[in-house]
Amino acid sequence: MDQAEYWYAVASVLLFFKMFAISLYQGFHRIGKGTFKTPEDAAFVGREPAKEELPQVQRAARAWLNDLENIPIFLALGIAYVWVGAASGMAVWLFLVFTAARYLHTFFYLCGIQPWRTVAYAVGVVCMFVMTIQILAALP
Repeated sequence: MDQAEYWYAVASVLLFFKMFAISLYQGFHRIGKGTFKTPEDAAFVGREPAKEELPQVQRAARAWLNDLENIPIFLALGIAYVWVGAASGMAVWLFLVFTAARYLHTFFYLCGIQPWRTVAYAVGVVCMFVMTIQILAALP
């Protein structure tokens, strides 16, 4: 297996686990506090629906939305990176630094830590721009 393919696969799996962890985080807070905004979920546990989501759930939802703005773009760029045979040696750095930046971004988002949340976001974006440059450079 090509080095870029390998690291793309590793990054994809790690990003899946990260996003799944956000779902678990939300469920942990909802179940732990017995607070559900969705009527059928509240009824299932014999409670009235909450007027709004818990603050932890709201923050996690915003982190999830930020992932949905960035991770699919990374995944698409990663496929293009592998397909065109872009710099294989850089793949490990670009793919894993992006993944680490997304993990840190989520951690900083959930903890409300600035400016580190923005720094982590910017590192991920820089990785995607470098990937784009490498893709374009590899085109005939």
